[in-house]
Amino acid sequence: MPVNETLSQYSDWSYTTSVVIYILAMVFFLVEQSFGRRGKQAAERTRSRELVGARAGNSYTASGSDNTTSGTDNTGAAPTRAERFGRMGVALTVLGLLLHASALVLRGLATNRVPWGNMYEYVMITCFVAVAAWLVLLRKHPVRHLSMFVLLPNVILMFIGGTWLYAVAAPLQPALQSYWLIIHVAAAAASSGVFLVPGVASIFYLVKARNESNPEKFAKFAAKLPAKDVLDRIAYRTTVFAFPIFTFGVLCGAVWAEAAWGRFWGWDPKETVAFIAWIVYAAYLHSRATAGWRGNRAAVINVIGFAVTVFNLFFVNLVTTGLHSYAGVG
Repeated sequence: MPVNETLSQYSDWSYTTSVVIYILAMVFFLVEQSFGRRGKQAAERTRSRELVGARAGNSYTASGSDNTTSGTDNTGAAPTRAERFGRMGVALTVLGLLLHASALVLRGLATNRVPWGNMYEYVMITCFVAVAAWLVLLRKHPVRHLSMFVLLPNVILMFIGGTWLYAVAAPLQPALQSYWLIIHVAAAAASSGVFLVPGVASIFYLVKARNESNPEKFAKFAAKLPAKDVLDRIAYRTTVFAFPIFTFGVLCGAVWAEAAWGRFWGWDPKETVAFIAWIVYAAYLHSRATAGWRGNRAAVINVIGFAVTVFNLFFVNLVTTGLHSYAGVG
C-alpha cells in the first residue's frame, strides 16, 4: 500500500517535538539536581544512616518508599522552588512521552505496518520504552532528581536516530514481511529500552562506591546519589523484568531464522553479539541468586551487559555485514 506522506510528516514533527521537550525536561531536572537543598540533605542523612548501620554490623536497607534518598520527601513541608522544577520536569517528560507515542502511531499508520522496520524506527521505540520504564520506576523509588541522567542517553540516541539513521517512511523490505517482525523485534526493542535503566543505575552505583572508598572522588556528585542498595535494587529489579523479554526475543529470532534461512542459529554477527549479551545478563542474575554478589562486581557485570547491548544496536547493525543487515539508513 502507498505511504501516507502527510501522516509521515506529522510523525516526524511529533518525534522532533518530543526530543525538544525531553531536553527542556532535562533542564528542569538539572535545576533540581543542582539546587535542591533537600536532595543534598537527604543524601547526607542516608549516608549517616549507612555509617551507623555499618558500625552496628548491619547494612542500611532503604525501603522502596523511603524518600530520604530522593530530592523530595514526605515530611509535609512545602516543596522548595527546586523541587517544583523537578515536578515540572516529570510533567514535561510525560508530555514528551505522549508525543513520542504519537510519532510511533503516526509512523505505523503512514506505512500501514508496525513502526519498527528500520534503525530509525527501532531507536524510536527503544527510547520510548526506556522513558516509560523510568516513569514507572519514579512511582516506586524516590529518584526523580536523577532523571536527567536517564533522559540524556535517550536524547542522544533520538538525535542520532533522527539525523544519521533517519529513513523515509516506506514499505517493509520483502525479507522483513513476516509476522515474526512484530513479535521478535518488539521484544528486542522493549528489552533494550528497559536495559538502559539498570545500565545507568549500575554506573551510579560504581560512582557511589568509588566515592565511599575515596571521598575525594566524585564528591559533589556522589553526595546527591541515593544509597547504594537503592541503586542496586533498581538495577536488579529492572534487569529481572527485562531479561525474560530479551530471552523470548532471542528465541523468536531463532524460530524466524529457521523459517527464513533454514537454520535456527548461524553465528551471524547480530546473533553472536545478542548471545553474548544474554550470557552477560544471565551471569549477572545467576551471580546475584547463587553467589550473593550485590556489590561492585555485580554492577560491573550489568554495565558490561549494557555496553554489549549498545554495541549490538549500533556497531553490528551499521558497520558489520550479515543476514541481519536491514538498517534501512538513508
